[in-house]
Amino acid sequence: MRKFVWKMLAAWLLLSGGWCVVSAQSEALISSEEQSLLERLSKGKRRVDWANMNIQFSSSADALFTDGELDEAAFKVNRVRLEILGAFSKKFSYHYRQSLNQYTTPNIPLDNLSGSIELALVGWQLNDRVKLTAGKQAVQFSGYENWVNAIKVRHYSDFNEMTPCYQAGLNIAYALNPDQTLNFQLTNNRSGSPDEQFLYGLPEGIETSKIPVMATFNWDGYFVERAMQLRYSLSYGQLAKGKNIFYFTCGNVWDKKPFLGYIDFMYSREGLDSKGLLSSLTVNRGEGAVTMQNVDYFTVIGNLDYRVTPHLNLYVKGVYEIGNVYKAGGEFASGNYRRVWNAQLCAEYYPIENRELLVYFHLLYKNIHFTQLGRTWGAESYSRQRISLGLVYTLPVF
Repeated sequence: MRKFVWKMLAAWLLLSGGWCVVSAQSEALISSEEQSLLERLSKGKRRVDWANMNIQFSSSADALFTDGELDEAAFKVNRVRLEILGAFSKKFSYHYRQSLNQYTTPNIPLDNLSGSIELALVGWQLNDRVKLTAGKQAVQFSGYENWVNAIKVRHYSDFNEMTPCYQAGLNIAYALNPDQTLNFQLTNNRSGSPDEQFLYGLPEGIETSKIPVMATFNWDGYFVERAMQLRYSLSYGQLAKGKNIFYFTCGNVWDKKPFLGYIDFMYSREGLDSKGLLSSLTVNRGEGAVTMQNVDYFTVIGNLDYRVTPHLNLYVKGVYEIGNVYKAGGEFASGNYRRVWNAQLCAEYYPIENRELLVYFHLLYKNIHFTQLGRTWGAESYSRQRISLGLVYTLPVF
């Protein structure tokens, strides 16, 4: 037990070492004569086991429509991300990723890290079964759309779009066997201040949380020669004093060439509307918009990919989502307020086989329907359409 405690402390010390970014004009932090941490751990015999650096780029020309009427046609740079990852001394790994599209507030966030930095973590493989991960990391939510590299997603569900999926914390992974893993994770449930988390502020009389932490328990399993992938998670945390949030998320994937299919189920039960999708209905309220209480969201995502040839992939995707108030309070009656569905068709062309370069043509139809409860707040149903011609490339730097 004492050894395990010392290992935990050492993991946090590694994290506190952090990432140092030095400009070309700055003086070096470590002299050439001084041994690095890596060299000391390996007694001067090893520098790196492996290291990769890549730049992920996605751009498109989009035509956007509302109820069939053209709103805008323009070029977009959807994603530019820098990623560095590697391993050293056999037991340690690191992963850093920064998005150049991410807006960063000038205020110091809760985790003391720019919002543009998605990942900044160190992993420690304690033994064949146990691995610790500390730093800013992906929250162990499940669902294929949530965990797949965002560069591969043309349009997210509202649920995943509005759920903060990168937070600072600690994860303990335990491998039951080569095909099944359990994860227990503690992370912040927000990166910034409560005002940034709740667009319309905290309701009157609600106090901020002194421990804005969320716990997640996750199980990953691979079956049928790893063609069937199952991923299930439960999460629980505090949004504000007396106001908690609960998640159940799961992904069910079949991945065996030439087919890739998945069905995701996502559910959240929230004492305060952290996603803001229902609270946005109150913008026409005479006394000003407010954050709604006692809401829940449910989303189903279905997708089927078919790799026609090594150079051509086709997929169809559908999403259905609902937003409810599960307990009446104040001005808000219980019931369903919002229903959304979208359908997507996409053709992806890979000019170079086995390379992460592709050109795609993507069609999106999205219907946002408000029930009678939603319409009492002045909301009107509408539909959106988008036609996109885009390019995605992951440039391997080394």
